[in-house]
Amino acid sequence: MPELVPTGRQRGSLVKQVSDDLRGEIMSGSFNIGDKLPSQSQLTERFSVSRTVIREAIASLQADGLVEAQQGAGVFVVGRTTSSPFFFQNLDHKRISSLLEMLELRAAVEIEAAGLAALRRSPAQEEAIFEAHRTVAGLISRHERSIEADFAFHQAVAGATNNPRFQEFLALLGQSAIPRSALQSGGDEAVRANYLERIVDEHRDIAHAISKGDETAAREAMRQHLKGSQQRYRALIQTDMF
Repeated sequence: MPELVPTGRQRGSLVKQVSDDLRGEIMSGSFNIGDKLPSQSQLTERFSVSRTVIREAIASLQADGLVEAQQGAGVFVVGRTTSSPFFFQNLDHKRISSLLEMLELRAAVEIEAAGLAALRRSPAQEEAIFEAHRTVAGLISRHERSIEADFAFHQAVAGATNNPRFQEFLALLGQSAIPRSALQSGGDEAVRANYLERIVDEHRDIAHAISKGDETAAREAMRQHLKGSQQRYRALIQTDMF
């Protein structure tokens, strides 16, 4: 089957369509707990979409606590109901303090994840990180929604630790781990564009440090990314973007 290349807002619709279809099959019992989902190649062929769309759809299912990726084995069904809500899943994106709390929590875990990824990543995991980075950069350059792709980038870094608990942590947070939905509309266009361009640069620095196997640089790049985000959100208190 020919691969469908999404353009514009169609991309987000494809991710939702694939994740909704798979979620429905899991909920209905078509997949039992413990069953392995079809491979990325099989799902790509089945849905006629790119591997990136499949990865983002799987990330959405992971965020709901329905599936779990096991390094070298595949993606397995672990539940039929979504994860119980925790206090940090109900973020108020209009409260700067709430966003800062999330970023501080992420920094405590993801700085370590970046260092471990630099030491442990496989060639396939390294390529997944770069592909996720390119996807985010492409969406931002086209002024398209990039939150799901951003989440997939951080999941790719977590996966490269080869410690599944890091991915489980991000899945528990869900896409609230990328608390910038308020920047998708409204506010000063130039400020928003500069913010998103810096995210692309910071992601690139993280990916390159991991690729070089430089544990110290990878930790520092992730630190700069998350700590920089905290500083930028504090600066937004002085603006009318929220």
